[in-house]
Amino acid sequence: MLNNQTAALEELTRYRRDLHRIPELDCDLPQTIAYVKGVLEGLSCAVFEPCEGAVCAYFDLGRPHTVAVRSDMDALPVTEATGLPFASEHAGCMHACGHDGHMAMALAAATWVDRVLSGAEGAFDASAFPRNILFVFQPAEETTGGAKYVCESGVFERTATERIFGFHLWPDLLEGVVASRPGALLARSSETTLTFHGVSSHIAKWREGRDALGAAARFVVGSKWLSNRLAQDEPMTLRFGRLDAGTVRNAVAAEARVEGSLRVFSDVMFDRAREEVRALASTAAEEEGVSFDLTFSEGYPPVVNDDALYAEVAGALTDMETVPEPLLIAEDFAFYQRCIPGVFMLLGTGTGIPLHADTFTFDERVLVRGLETYQRLLVLG
Repeated sequence: MLNNQTAALEELTRYRRDLHRIPELDCDLPQTIAYVKGVLEGLSCAVFEPCEGAVCAYFDLGRPHTVAVRSDMDALPVTEATGLPFASEHAGCMHACGHDGHMAMALAAATWVDRVLSGAEGAFDASAFPRNILFVFQPAEETTGGAKYVCESGVFERTATERIFGFHLWPDLLEGVVASRPGALLARSSETTLTFHGVSSHIAKWREGRDALGAAARFVVGSKWLSNRLAQDEPMTLRFGRLDAGTVRNAVAAEARVEGSLRVFSDVMFDRAREEVRALASTAAEEEGVSFDLTFSEGYPPVVNDDALYAEVAGALTDMETVPEPLLIAEDFAFYQRCIPGVFMLLGTGTGIPLHADTFTFDERVLVRGLETYQRLLVLG
């Protein structure tokens, strides 16, 4: 759909590299917001901040309903090791998750819409768009879920938004491949923290103590069995990556803390898994004569693509590939899907370099494919 792919690639590359140099964290995004606004404020749209750290661009075409495109803006507390000439200029911060690419695609889509409306795109004019168009640039995807704040702002109600689309760059897919799936795509993530409280004693008098470390060990071993059993009914995982206990080697540990993550694809499994984790912790505590505290963060909901909207998207994107099974990564795009129908897609970089790695990068040519995808979805009837 691009009239000039070379010009599009130049624009996408400029945006991506400019933004890559100025990564910022959470909701504290002054330079990033200034850059995004600098591009959008020259277009024929209303630019505003629906909540702290977010920027919206609204093309009001007089239609009864609106379609939204979402991009995240925040970076990660990672020290970049790519050696790129446009590497991060902010010490200890890096766009190691592709959000610079997400912003570049959304900004280029917005400038394309503006050119269509001005008559500069030849074959396209305003009649090509069946809906008003809202671009959402959000903060805090990596931390507290900026999507939730955007939803709570009421911007979707005010603009009568009825559908939303978004992308995530994906190293495990071949370069330029667009992929998704109907229904569950990404997981609900809940940080799970368990603390056992016992009584310390010298190990020579271990019967006088209450072994918190022993309870934690029982629990961790049991949790693997529990996770495998639950996963037979529905995809999920429960794993613990950190255990801190005791003070010295020859004393019974008075306290042990276990930290991990529960990931599921439905509210039913989330509730079931929490109940069974609590029962397992209770058994481990009883066997060692200790007490415990167990907490689950609410986390992000699962990313679940709307079936009807997905069918429309699949009809328009005939070359879109299907992700064979849900992935255990979490994404706050899920909050949008609890407000309005949405479809989230993956865009392959083909590099295999893991997300969040200090060497993460990609070839900007893949962004052209993402931009073309947005163009098809914005004119979808």
